[in-house]
Amino acid sequence: MSRFNSHFRMNIEDAVLYAKEKLDIFDENANLEAEEIGDGNINYVFKVWDIDTKKSVIIKHADVVIRSSGNPLDIDRNRIEAEVLMLQSDLAPGLVPKVYKYDPIMCTLSMEDISDHINLRKELLKRKTFPKLADHITTFIVNTLLPTTDLVMNSANKKDNVKKFINKELCKISEDLVFTEPYIDYKGRNIILEENIDFVKKELYEDKELILEVGKLKNNFMNNAQALIHGDLHSGSIFVNQGSTKILDPEFAFYGPIGYDLGNVIGNLFFAWANNIVTNHNDDVEKFTSWISNTIKDIISLFKQKFITLYKESVTDVMAKEEYYMNWYLDTILSDTAGTAGLEIIRRVVGDSKVADITDIKDIDERIHAERILILAAKLFITNRDSIKSGDQYVNIFNTTVHHYIKEACNE
Repeated sequence: MSRFNSHFRMNIEDAVLYAKEKLDIFDENANLEAEEIGDGNINYVFKVWDIDTKKSVIIKHADVVIRSSGNPLDIDRNRIEAEVLMLQSDLAPGLVPKVYKYDPIMCTLSMEDISDHINLRKELLKRKTFPKLADHITTFIVNTLLPTTDLVMNSANKKDNVKKFINKELCKISEDLVFTEPYIDYKGRNIILEENIDFVKKELYEDKELILEVGKLKNNFMNNAQALIHGDLHSGSIFVNQGSTKILDPEFAFYGPIGYDLGNVIGNLFFAWANNIVTNHNDDVEKFTSWISNTIKDIISLFKQKFITLYKESVTDVMAKEEYYMNWYLDTILSDTAGTAGLEIIRRVVGDSKVADITDIKDIDERIHAERILILAAKLFITNRDSIKSGDQYVNIFNTTVHHYIKEACNE
């Protein structure tokens, strides 16, 4: 009797046995090895490979509790991730790993090994640039999101999809960590530099107008079932090389605002930009800053172009075919995008889910400067979101924030 007929938490040895028994990938007598490569807080990720042929597979395994905290978490998230990845593969071929098998008993997702790609966040910290990133990421966002709206889908089928992809526990994580705790630390989980406690108190905890705007964005996140979004599209979920981009880990997927995905991508690029500004003390700072600012501009511009093109080709709703409706619809996405970019920046600086772009800054004064610049710019993205329609505006807001901050710091 197979040991994989009922769920248990797998280890490295189990992953090897599972690959031999359950996956039609390796030869019967293959000499397999495995390692655990996951660096996330929720699941376990194993790489299994044939020592002789180098053929390999990735097995992502969900346990009944969260890896980092031990708190219970619905394992249906694994089913959601598998089905979303397969749908994304159909809608945006080549931009996600291939799925080989989903096992609802062991809650495993077996998929293509993309070891020839590297985590985007880590590469940006090395000041590496990727000329195709903006093109690839906007194709992924437009092609996977617009077709899942009720502008394109039959409205009844779309409502069935909303039900199918309800992801209440992982949504609750976002509702707390992104929309609530950075502004009202009601669980006491925020992690703030001692030198920035007063700054955070003034700029976030005591800014009631900001908290109101964040509350509006939270309401939109919880109630705007617009498209089947990735739900956690940060630079750690994007893997790249010079010719290719792969998007991973849609375990937070659900029906939410399109701008939430686009805004997460934009927001994460500012971490690398801020790191570059405060830590780079040579001529390379200008080269990388130029690339990343142009990438932000290109992402917004290309998203708008591709969205309008696909919208005109694929929308079936009679009212939505009107151009004035399309323009209004796109404006709401761009507003959500700017708001989400600000939210993502603030939650990574203040909350307990940090990013290496900031935590790897060794000089405490440089880190203080980076965090304050990011918070001030993020606030402007949130409060001015209805008027931010272009990448140039993001870049101008950030550059102005940097200039004003440095000027004030010099006068102190």
